[in-house]
Amino acid sequence: GTDPVAQGADRATRRTFLLRAGLIAGVGVVLGVAGRVLGSGRRHVEETRRLLKLDGVTEPTLPTGARLPVEGISSWMTPNDDFYLIHTAIVVPTIEPVDWSLRIHGMVDREVVVTYQDLLDSETTEAWITLNCVSNPVGGTLIGNAWWSGVRVADLLERAGVQDGADCVLQTSEDGWNCSTPLAALTDGRDAMLAVAMNGKPLPIDHGFPVRTIVPGLYGYVSGTKWVVDYEVTRFEDVDAYWTQRGWGEMGPVKMSSRVDVPASGAEVAAGEVRFGGVAWSQHTGISAVEFSVDGGPWLPAELGRVPSEDTWVQWTGTAEVEPGDHLVRVRATDADGLVQTAVERDVLPDGATGLDARDFTASA
Repeated sequence: GTDPVAQGADRATRRTFLLRAGLIAGVGVVLGVAGRVLGSGRRHVEETRRLLKLDGVTEPTLPTGARLPVEGISSWMTPNDDFYLIHTAIVVPTIEPVDWSLRIHGMVDREVVVTYQDLLDSETTEAWITLNCVSNPVGGTLIGNAWWSGVRVADLLERAGVQDGADCVLQTSEDGWNCSTPLAALTDGRDAMLAVAMNGKPLPIDHGFPVRTIVPGLYGYVSGTKWVVDYEVTRFEDVDAYWTQRGWGEMGPVKMSSRVDVPASGAEVAAGEVRFGGVAWSQHTGISAVEFSVDGGPWLPAELGRVPSEDTWVQWTGTAEVEPGDHLVRVRATDADGLVQTAVERDVLPDGATGLDARDFTASA
């Protein structure tokens, strides 16, 4: 005969399977509906963004002499679609401009709430600013230069009235991410702004639409809050921000660096006079010189592009006689204070990588 225990176990197994299948199907339906809702929400915000007309925002015009005529060198202006993307959002926030506001509170004389229309009605500041990520390795590509348009943070903080003793602003994003930004960097005259446009167009959603913070000279992890909705004026000793909780440095100033773009690593070039080129940066300090060295030989001076401010990267180029064979070219920069870029290699943790970029190439007869 049939074993009743086995029959019962079989029925229980089948019930468990059906229950699990039902749960999985249910979760699938919920995720499917959520995906459609999120997708339609994003499409609607994209359409709003496409139709936005931003008075006071101008199209970027490349400064004369900023771009050097070297094939293969990084574009001086980084197109929006090519700009590096780093964020912790699992689902990117989609916010209608009419629903956006920024609350400024904490150690202030009066709480201020800023709407999107308030920003559009305020005086516009515009600037070329290079941003780079603290996790960019030496010679890495997590860097870009854009024409940003927005409203100075200093003006908004002045409206709130910052109290004595405050030394940072805890910025919070719509998705809950936060960072603590040195108050001095927001109020010392640099173009720290609440940006509404990037390269003459409303911010792309993935770059923080409708509003994000831009602070020249600081890595993004302590300054570049996308989808920003809250500024708490406070003190470093009273807050723990997302990345500083995880062992990263508190102040986050950008470290001087440089990169070889030409020749590309592993490239084959004709022996004889070889052209080299790339980019160098030291935001909010500026670059005064760039040198390159082939096979450990003498440091040779490079020609620099002309830039509009100390807050952008600069293109460099130079030529050297190269014999047939395998070679290595290195680059180093000097900042506007006379500091020469260090060759000491350090990892990105806790506050940015150091070392000299190098590219190997072959020269053929």
